[in-house]
This record gives sequence, structure tokens and C-alpha cells, in this order.
Amino acid sequence: MMMTFTNRSKWRRLLLALLSVAAVVGCANFDGAIKPTDGYLSHQAIPNGFSVLPPPPVKGSAALKLDDEMERKSFALKDTSRWFLAISDADLTFPHAADTFSCALDIPITKEDTPHLYMLLRRTLTDLSLSTSAAKYYYHRTRPFAQNKKPLCTPDEKAALEKNGSYPSGHAAIGWGWALILSEISPEQTDAILARGRAFGESRIVCNVHWYSDVVQSRLIAAGTVARLHDDPAFLADLEAAKAELATVRNKGLKPARNCRAEEAALAIKPSVAQ
Repeated sequence: MMMTFTNRSKWRRLLLALLSVAAVVGCANFDGAIKPTDGYLSHQAIPNGFSVLPPPPVKGSAALKLDDEMERKSFALKDTSRWFLAISDADLTFPHAADTFSCALDIPITKEDTPHLYMLLRRTLTDLSLSTSAAKYYYHRTRPFAQNKKPLCTPDEKAALEKNGSYPSGHAAIGWGWALILSEISPEQTDAILARGRAFGESRIVCNVHWYSDVVQSRLIAAGTVARLHDDPAFLADLEAAKAELATVRNKGLKPARNCRAEEAALAIKPSVAQ
């Protein structure tokens, strides 16, 4: 996509304005422990999804047909336990969101038990969310529920979601980024962690708020953001502290408060479509 110097300058001004707004909106649930805009990375250091990702699938493409098929198959999960897990996954407020990977790690993730890990998740949420903002703003892809007129799993968010582009998925980027980070903290549980990160993104398809390609492409920008985080000294310090913290919690024998059997059963319910 070719742009003149004037258009590029205009786009940069729009992007910086967008990032400033997104930083506040995306982190509105932070308390006084850190400022709402406190991710680890500066806006300039966060990978730009618009520059990195391809455009969303076009009409008549095989990718768009897969999006449509996945939407139909996933919506069949409505009112199953997988649908209700997707509702839970949609909630990025803390402390709720911190508990997402507690079953995969087999520990509680709380401000009291794992303060460094808790803060690590909160701050990287900002960085990962902002990595998708430019592409979402530029493409402003129509969300599934707006096209198929079917219910979404979080109806109270419908008006806000209609104003926000579908491609790529911010939630899926956050979930995949967290999975990569947590796999580094607990490498022996990598398979379980990555599986949960993938399912977290797929919850957006189950919820009828994102297309399959929105979720798949979000993993690329999430991986780039996590790679960039590894150049940040504050992130690396918190990463090491979280590793030590994890060992301490395990030595204490603390277990997740979450119903892990119910989560496992919900995650076993999958749409019958090729992955």
C-alpha cells in the first residue's frame, strides 16, 4: 500500500492520537499501583500491527470462506459451557483476568500470592493491546455479530464493539502474549499454557465478536511485542522476579481457586472445523 509523505505524516499523527486514547481506555481498570498508561514499552517501541500484518481476507478468498465456516461452527457452541467460558475470557478487568492461566500453571495468580506475576500481566496487557490498535483503526473490519445479526456473548459491550474494528483481535493478542511470557516463566508447563492461550483467543470467535483470521493474525503481532519486551530492563526484572515467586508459591502447595475441572471440560468442547 503506497502512501505519499503527506499521507504518512497525517497517518502518524492519527496513530499517535489513537494510541494515547487506547492506552487510557484499554487500562481503565488499573488502580493506583501504576498509572493507566504504564505498560513497559513506549508507544514508539510497540510493534505496529498495521505495518506488520497483511490486510484482512478479501471477498472470494479461501481465508474468508474459512472465517465464515468457523463463525457458523463456533456459534453452535452458544449456551454450552464453552460459551460461558468465553464470556469469562472476555473480561479483562483485574483481578478477574489474572486468574486466566491459573489452571494451566496450577497455582493461584493473585495480587497477594504472586504480586510480581500479577503486575507483569497487568502491564503487558497495555503493550499487547496497543500493538493491535493501528490495524484495527485503519481496516475497521466489520465484526461477525454486525454481519450475521446473531447474539454476542457480551451484549452490554455491543455498542462499543461496533465502533471498534475487528481485525486483529486485541483480546487474542493479549492472551497469546501472556501465554508466551508464562511459558518462559514455567517452561515445563509450556504445552498447557500455550493451549490455554490459543483457547483464550478462540473464545472471541465463540463469542461472535471476532473472525477466525482476526484471532490467527493477532498471534503474530503478539509474538513481536513479546520479543520487543525482552529489550526492556524493567520487564526482564519483573520476569525474573515472577520466576522466583512461582517457585515460592509451589513450595507452599497453593492451588488455584478456579474450578479447573470445569474449565477443562469446557475447553474440550470444540467446533468441528479444520484448524
